[in-house]
Parts: sequence; structure tokens; C-alpha cells
Amino acid sequence: MLLASLTLLRHPLNFVASKWQTLIRIAGNSYRPELHYMRGPGPKWHAKYQASRLDRAR
Repeated sequence: MLLASLTLLRHPLNFVASKWQTLIRIAGNSYRPELHYMRGPGPKWHAKYQASRLDRAR
């Protein structure tokens, strides 16, 4: 009787354990791509290419 009830609980407990492990793995991942997203050229790029753009306008 006890063995049968443990067998019935094995599948739901394995499911919960796998979901818990997935949650812990995702929460422990410290890589956040939004912190490294580049939004376009910075001030050094603009300073460098502003001069060449003015030369072409003449």
C-alpha cells in the first residue's frame, strides 16, 4: 500500500523538482543583454566623422 502511494507521487514530485531546478538555473544567470545593448554611435564617433561630413559639404 505504501509503495503504491509513493509510486503515484513520484511523477508529480519529479515534475515539481524539474521546474524548480529550471527556475533556479534561470534566476542564477547573471547575463543581462539589455545592459550591453548599444543604442548607436557615441560622441567620439560623431566628433570623428563630423569633420569629414563638413569637408564633403563644401
